[in-house]
Amino acid sequence: MSSQAARLVVLVSGSGTNLQALLDASADETYGARVVAVGADRHGIEGLARAERAGVPTFVERLPEHEDRAAWDRAVAAGIAGHQPDLVILAGFMKILGEPSTTSFTMVNTHPALLPSFPGAHGVRDALAYGVRVTGCTVILADAGVDSGPIVAQEAVPVLDGDTEETLHERIKVVERRLLVETVGRLAREGWTVTGRTVRLGRSGDEPDCRKI
Repeated sequence: MSSQAARLVVLVSGSGTNLQALLDASADETYGARVVAVGADRHGIEGLARAERAGVPTFVERLPEHEDRAAWDRAVAAGIAGHQPDLVILAGFMKILGEPSTTSFTMVNTHPALLPSFPGAHGVRDALAYGVRVTGCTVILADAGVDSGPIVAQEAVPVLDGDTEETLHERIKVVERRLLVETVGRLAREGWTVTGRTVRLGRSGDEPDCRKI
């Protein structure tokens, strides 16, 4: 793996299927990024096992083991910082991060709906209940809000007659994994700029690999 590959710290809370997709993609040297650490908010999850099988260092910060949410936020940020990431990927991480993570790192998150519609923990259920005929998934640069960061990429997924929350979510997950891998790779290889809420991938020849403005 090239030493110039972007360094990814991936945070997980569950099975780690998005993490696995990133691990698989980063095995190709042309991908432009590699997973250097995996963090979690709980022990005994498959996401950590996937990292361990891949030989990737892990760290765990459980919220109940800290005096308050602010202390937990600082501990998570310290765990991330110890691996000097270029990007932090929230891959099914089920807690909202606050400062200093939101101000210290560029964080990438996914959501199973077409933001800004249907943010929050039940995006698939809410979209289905509203009766939309098209939903999808979104990749954002995460901020301190709930699914409120600037949008990097989106892809539509049709709602089929007879869909349940489970069947629709499974189809969205397939698209979400691919879109996350593609978007992270492009961010790593091409760089990006942010103007207001507009994210543009790519750079001119005199710009650094990755920057926010």
